[in-house]
Amino acid sequence: MAKLTAWERVEIARDPKRKTALEYIEKIFDEFIELHGDRNFKDDKAIVCGLARIGKQNFTIVAEQKGRSTKENIERNFGMPNPESYRKAIRFMKQAEKFKRPVITFIDTKGAYPGIGAEERGQGEAIAKSMFEMSRLRVPILSIVIGEGSSGGALALGVGNKVIMLENAIYSILSPEGYSSILWKDSTRYKEAAEKMKLTAKDLYDLKVIDKIIKEPVIENDDEKEESFEKICNSLKREIKKDIKEMLEKSSEEIVEERYEKFRNMGEFVTLENPNSEREE
Repeated sequence: MAKLTAWERVEIARDPKRKTALEYIEKIFDEFIELHGDRNFKDDKAIVCGLARIGKQNFTIVAEQKGRSTKENIERNFGMPNPESYRKAIRFMKQAEKFKRPVITFIDTKGAYPGIGAEERGQGEAIAKSMFEMSRLRVPILSIVIGEGSSGGALALGVGNKVIMLENAIYSILSPEGYSSILWKDSTRYKEAAEKMKLTAKDLYDLKVIDKIIKEPVIENDDEKEESFEKICNSLKREIKKDIKEMLEKSSEEIVEERYEKFRNMGEFVTLENPNSEREE
């Protein structure tokens, strides 16, 4: 099979038929109980939170959830969280810290919702607060990018001790269309932008932004879809059990310090091109 381009991976990550967070949660964990609300405004369904279990190990789950049908997409706000989603996530991450439960986040969004109401309720502050609280949480955090991880909406749940990506997922601070519109004033150059943004799992692994890539088997026909999904879930389950077991052997101080060092040192490995060299007046 020919190597996929960055844009082709963007299209796979955005595929409406791609498995959602709840489907992964149902397959990976032995039990899941959803919890609701930020105790301030409402329960925003673009992020699902709850308690899960594998064997005797309990977890807190924070997952961005897209819809499948039009009705469900409207209910889930097309997977674009409002600020109350991030405040709900913070609430349950702090609860996880209190009861010493590891946190697993599933990232899959085109970005936080940019509507007027969201801005009025403090969208930017909610995203920043989520990243701030994750950075100092005294329990292990494992972040998993399963689909489209774009903009602050994705980064808000990405401050993990370890970050895992599926092979055909993407992870970036902006969409390719937004990148080309801002940098070149030409939104039609999105395919070129996707290559330059280094948003694929391989690019980000090479840059040491993520820690592990989960392979996605090549699907030749529809009959292989469920078998492929099961293989991915089994790989994720093994990785979750292994990584969390290793992290739980460390003290809370070591967990926080390692997370800090991971993101503090990331700048030593990431070299960005000078955007001025690409700018066209």
